[in-house]
Amino acid sequence: MRQHSGDVLCKKCFVKSVERTVLKTIKREKLFVLDDRIMVALSGGKDSIALIHILSKVERSYGAELIAVTIDEGLSGYREEGLEISAKVAKDLKIEHRVITFKEVYGHSLEEICKIAEEKEIGLLGCTFCGILRRRLLNDYACRINATKVATGHNLDDEAQTVLINVLRGDVSRLARLGAKPVATRTGFIPRVKPLRYVPEREIATYAYLKGFPLYERECPLVRASLRDEVRDILNCIEVRHPGTKFSVVRGIDRISDLLKDKVVESEVRRCSRCGSPTGREVCRMCEVLSMLGIDSTFINHLTE
Repeated sequence: MRQHSGDVLCKKCFVKSVERTVLKTIKREKLFVLDDRIMVALSGGKDSIALIHILSKVERSYGAELIAVTIDEGLSGYREEGLEISAKVAKDLKIEHRVITFKEVYGHSLEEICKIAEEKEIGLLGCTFCGILRRRLLNDYACRINATKVATGHNLDDEAQTVLINVLRGDVSRLARLGAKPVATRTGFIPRVKPLRYVPEREIATYAYLKGFPLYERECPLVRASLRDEVRDILNCIEVRHPGTKFSVVRGIDRISDLLKDKVVESEVRRCSRCGSPTGREVCRMCEVLSMLGIDSTFINHLTE
């Protein structure tokens, strides 16, 4: 039974309801167009597996091309299982699958980056480095393969957490930009879309189980140190006592975002003074964090060309 709505569904109806929610999001938000070349960020976790199965079922009928890309950050004992599952899922769906590694592109695995940061006493968490460097890789590789969209497996829980994190940080501009797709298209940045945005994490886990998908059982060893993990626990506790809270948080920010959309001023897209990539800053975030680590970023673009 769905606690937030009281709906009681059989297995078949539940599976259909999840897929219907994703399809409604795609149509309402106009996430894709005919003949899109969609790069799916496939981690091997339940969210990305559910996403690529649903997109394979829905978007291929509209002539869209799907390409699965898995980023290997280099966390021993964690990422190996995800790589294996991702390869199997892509093969079963007959979708081209590519793997990009931090080691190949940045010259260091995430484990090595965290060690360097610790030695240099840089006050940033591993999740911060991972988030910045992963986002850069996804965009660079999407540009390289001429993708028109990057689809990620962000679910309702992820979005509610992001809302609360930005409130806690007082980042109003980011709140205004939240949504299933970017507020505006910017040259050099491939639009990232979130078809699962209105599906709770618990429902995605149930959907994956009912569909018999292989489940990624290991948790990222870095996650427990992050602010997101604390926010996740807070929201889960509130949701248990007040079902529907996560929906309310996301729907509320959607209304706020609609009101603020016209007031969002996107920074001018220019070229990073170090690596030459498109950015809204003098120095892009990738170069900024790599500089802290003492890693030369001027060669990075060549590795993804």
